[in-house]
Amino acid sequence: MTTFWSLWVIVLTLANVALVCWVLFANRKVAVDDQAAPSNQTTGHVYDGIEEYDNPLPRWWFMLFVGSLIFSAIYLVIYPGMGNFKGVRGWTSVGALEKSEEKAQEKFDETFGKYAQMPIEEVAQDRDALKMGARIFANNCAVCHGADGGGNYGFPNLTDSDWLYGGSPEKILESLYQGRQGMMPPQGPIIGEEGVRNTTEYVLSLNGLEHNAEMAAKGQQIYGQVCMACHGMDAKGNQALGAPNLTDNVWLYGSSPEQIQHTIRGGRTNKMPAQNDKLRDDKIRLVAAYVYSLSRQDEVEQ
Repeated sequence: MTTFWSLWVIVLTLANVALVCWVLFANRKVAVDDQAAPSNQTTGHVYDGIEEYDNPLPRWWFMLFVGSLIFSAIYLVIYPGMGNFKGVRGWTSVGALEKSEEKAQEKFDETFGKYAQMPIEEVAQDRDALKMGARIFANNCAVCHGADGGGNYGFPNLTDSDWLYGGSPEKILESLYQGRQGMMPPQGPIIGEEGVRNTTEYVLSLNGLEHNAEMAAKGQQIYGQVCMACHGMDAKGNQALGAPNLTDNVWLYGSSPEQIQHTIRGGRTNKMPAQNDKLRDDKIRLVAAYVYSLSRQDEVEQ
């Protein structure tokens, strides 16, 4: 806050204190003896036959009010306005905020800092770190990937060994820092509706699901011409592109013929936002360790 606004606050405060003082003393017309009987003078106002006495405020109430005014004046001298405008003790709201942030930073460094230089594999073995990572995951990631990391429709399961971009600590950190933009282009305009159905039967056959063998054979030819560039010759996927493995019976959008046809025909677009704009580096490492541990429960529990 600039000096102008600090002065503005001071002026308004002083004006209000002066106005309150005037109202207070203007209504105290005569001295009051608390032991004496009140006067019978009225204000002249009548409400439903009830008259209002014009007695001064009790002395104890008056002195309490005066004390509060004195306190406000002293407080204003010590803590004037806001921003960088200093009081007699050198206090400023900006300085107070900076000190508070420094204390918070020290606490964060003490709590999270020790994990900043540890390898993700070691962090994933620390139960306290995993508890903190789980809480951060619940606040930032669970809305898409589920509270248990088991995924949702269109959002990957993080508890299995199937990874679109790789499950190493480095790849998990890369996903968290940079985000991911997944896109499968629509193939319907290229291969036509019959080609969509034939390719679907071939994908079903790759997973040992019920399929039409004749249509699957035709779909295999289409796969080699159109799909192999991304999903690989063996249909095992390509983590460099985020192209999923089509042979492991793990499905991001469902395994029914209708759902597979929809994917091939219209394509899919999905995005994971980068997390480094809202999470500190040490917290990202805790989340990475937690995600890393989800698919390696046996290793972590040993």
